[in-house]
Amino acid sequence: MSAILSSMKSKWIVGIDEAGRGPLAGPVTVGLVMVPADFDWALVPGVRDSKKISEKKRDVIYKQVLALHVQKKLSYVVKSVSAASIDSKGIAPAIRRSIAAGLVDLECDPADTFIKLDGSLYAPAQFQQATIIKGDDKELVIGLASIMAKVTRDRYMVQQDAKYPQYGLAKHKGYGTKAHREAIAQHGFSPIHRRSYCKNIKML
Repeated sequence: MSAILSSMKSKWIVGIDEAGRGPLAGPVTVGLVMVPADFDWALVPGVRDSKKISEKKRDVIYKQVLALHVQKKLSYVVKSVSAASIDSKGIAPAIRRSIAAGLVDLECDPADTFIKLDGSLYAPAQFQQATIIKGDDKELVIGLASIMAKVTRDRYMVQQDAKYPQYGLAKHKGYGTKAHREAIAQHGFSPIHRRSYCKNIKML
């Protein structure tokens, strides 16, 4: 209840979600979206968990956010951490660093900002916050953050497909599909593979 009251009193609301926690290749990407407490959600219709809307709809919403950002009606930041960093320092620290850095970039003031995070994510302790299970489907601001993270990461993986076409990255975006695992077994690792996530793959 106290978290709900803090949210109602805050001037700004920030939604945070990540994309790419589980893939075998590519970065983990964290999206942060900051809106005024009275933000008009009719400006971005159809927002929900990025995994539950089509790629075409995600792209439409992504472009709407870019325009609203230019118009200063909202702010967003997307942070990505490389596979090499994930291998050396771990996925959870990578996400925590991204959240902290994103909040700095957004110039969030703990005194008038309330943060809503998806799943098991947490913001630095100085912020009023709520971690919400399935928050990307329950809270529009988290859903919008999930869309910004996923579209950014998916586009990056399509770009990487041009460099490493043997893995099919444009199709599976680095996730551990049967075809992707077989490609790793045949061709070995690329520079964007998370070797710590591929320990069970037997090379041919």
